[in-house]
Amino acid sequence: MDLIQAIVDLLGKAATDLPTDIEAALVGALEAESEPMPTSILESFIENIRIARRERRAICQDTGVPIFFVTAAHNTSYEGLMDVLREGVRRATLEVPLRPNAVDVLTGANTGEGVGSGIPVVYFSQWQEDYSIFDLLLKGGGSENVGATYQLPRADLAAQRDTDGIRRVVLDAVNNAQGLGCPPYVIGVGVAGTKDDACLLAKRQLLRKLDDKQPQAGLAALEERIHREINSLSIGPAGLSGSTTALSVKIGLHARHPATFFVDVAFGCWAHRRWRMRFGRGKVSYE
Repeated sequence: MDLIQAIVDLLGKAATDLPTDIEAALVGALEAESEPMPTSILESFIENIRIARRERRAICQDTGVPIFFVTAAHNTSYEGLMDVLREGVRRATLEVPLRPNAVDVLTGANTGEGVGSGIPVVYFSQWQEDYSIFDLLLKGGGSENVGATYQLPRADLAAQRDTDGIRRVVLDAVNNAQGLGCPPYVIGVGVAGTKDDACLLAKRQLLRKLDDKQPQAGLAALEERIHREINSLSIGPAGLSGSTTALSVKIGLHARHPATFFVDVAFGCWAHRRWRMRFGRGKVSYE
């Protein structure tokens, strides 16, 4: 298959078909809910997912900014790949269709093609295999707007440079977000020594499947504790109360400078559009 067409298909799949683990988690949240308002909202979400899949329509009117994390085959040209991704986004915007979400900062003009300076967002790495992996997030504006970066310590939150400090700022970010980012959320947390590294690491956590467990027992326990405490806030689906505010919390840690400690909190909305495509060796597959 032509790579450009494969990218168009990947974007179409992400826009119209949620991964099975996200759908299953929403169904589980519905089964656990007892109050009428969040029950009704979750039922609407699940019906929306199934209609979108059946009719190949966008799950949400905001089809987001395409963010690609690419692990490219050893013989891949970076410049050539960027041309392919831009053309794939342009075609998908017209054909799927995706909402054109590339706006010039100075003029306010929408390009109309979903492509602009810095859009799509692409993080590129390369390996020695003869196939490529494309991890895609379609990142909506609402969930992106509620993301937050913290520099520890934070006296107002009694957050020190430790795991309890991480817990405190994540809870603060979710409490500040309330329903503005369209919960139930998938929460990605990145902890690192520079702001940019923490932000990218948090985004990468959003690529993890919901059943992906940290091998470090202490970090896995921290994820689970924060997840429980977020749900105890009772913000609930769409921010209108309920027992499920987050479907998952995923944390990534990098080493830090002795004088720095940055925590970034990234949000995925209930329509967490995350897919992986393997391309090469004459095959295309998704997971």
